[in-house]
Amino acid sequence: MGEFVGREHELASLTSLFDRVRAEIGTARPGRCVLMRGRRRIGKSALAEEFISRSGAPSLFYTSARADARAELEQFTTDVSTSGLPGKDLFAEAAPGTWNGALQVLADALPDDRPSIVVIDEVPYLMERVDAFEGLLQRAWDRYLSRKPVLLLLIGSDLSMMEALNNYERPFHQRGTEMVVGPLNPREIQRMLRLSSADAFDAALVTGGLPLICGEWPRGASLREYLHSALTNPVSALLVSAERSLAAEFPAEAQARQVLQAIGSGERTFTNIARSAGGISHSTLSRAAELLITKGLVAGELPISLRPSKERRYRITDPYLRFWLSFISPHMAEIERRRGDLTLRRVVSRWSAWRGRAIEPLAREALARLLPDGGLPDAPAIGSYWTRSNDVEIDIVGADRGPIARELRFLGSIKWLENSAFDDRDLAALAGHRATLTEEPIPLVAVSRNGVSCSGLTASYGPDDLMNAWN
Repeated sequence: MGEFVGREHELASLTSLFDRVRAEIGTARPGRCVLMRGRRRIGKSALAEEFISRSGAPSLFYTSARADARAELEQFTTDVSTSGLPGKDLFAEAAPGTWNGALQVLADALPDDRPSIVVIDEVPYLMERVDAFEGLLQRAWDRYLSRKPVLLLLIGSDLSMMEALNNYERPFHQRGTEMVVGPLNPREIQRMLRLSSADAFDAALVTGGLPLICGEWPRGASLREYLHSALTNPVSALLVSAERSLAAEFPAEAQARQVLQAIGSGERTFTNIARSAGGISHSTLSRAAELLITKGLVAGELPISLRPSKERRYRITDPYLRFWLSFISPHMAEIERRRGDLTLRRVVSRWSAWRGRAIEPLAREALARLLPDGGLPDAPAIGSYWTRSNDVEIDIVGADRGPIARELRFLGSIKWLENSAFDDRDLAALAGHRATLTEEPIPLVAVSRNGVSCSGLTASYGPDDLMNAWN
């Protein structure tokens, strides 16, 4: 197995819950449940496997076969029979014919005198294919499983379905602790790939922090070296991960895919997205956008200012998917005919401009984590500002709330160029844009990859400063 990097917070949380299970052996209900959700290929299953390995506890890891209810039950029975549970032979003797019976026999197979771990992966598929699965699981948990010293991990990639599992009036409400597994953060990427802060942010924009993609990046390699290797390997995770995830997310949602591609190509306004997606109607685009936002793939944002605005802009939330839609998907044919060198040349020529906008959400997230500090106050809402004509665009707007603020706390500009510092001209432009929002002399801040060569800013941040946000 490859090196397991990061996830220390998640592993610590799971260990804490497992310790509670161990401490409550002999009580009426020592069992604990975790509802773990996260985007596809984000490493949820690997996290569960690593936790099981570190715990050394008897365990079962069952993954839905994405089949009909009977086939799912047969796979579950097989997985229990070959698991590390001490009572697994009960399944060979009983051969349960229903899910209700299988979950009851599972409880009988768990030890009473030591803690165990049960993982059910891809729970949303079971919710779709097994009638009343939530109710069956709830009854089994209340009557049998929670009475055993077991940590039950329910894992799913469909974010909306996993959130619904714990909703009020749903059978499993308040029976599990929710855990969201996100991508590796920039600091974890930096440590894993042994890169400088600036280069680690580049890696974050390309890989999106997906462990599978980070895992194939040679330690210490430059972005160009990695891309040369990945674009000439037809089965590299960089090439195939997005397509596999989207195929699973949208098996019959062609219009959602078209809208996603339009946003990924750089279109941000409703009208331009509709045009780029083939001239689809506004009602069709609204439904597709709502689906994409619900699944967490797209954000629809309004400018933060003291006045209301209807100028909503859309962006891809996952940096890797944004990179893939911009550079990989439109040119897959040339990569498949072994001309990844053409794709690489295109990435290199467009990289600086593309990165300049792609880094903005990550820089704002870093500021949200860092503030307040010695230079800037706290800002519960950190976003950006734009006008319909884009004659005024402000990369960073810190406010007391959004999108309609009562108080603006600071404004900022992001200049993420290789060999150019934030200078007097950039500061003058930022100050001019400030005058369009407010007459108050609110603080000005710069985020720059290559330093600052002017005075007059309240604060400035470089790659190392931003990376500290994830310490």
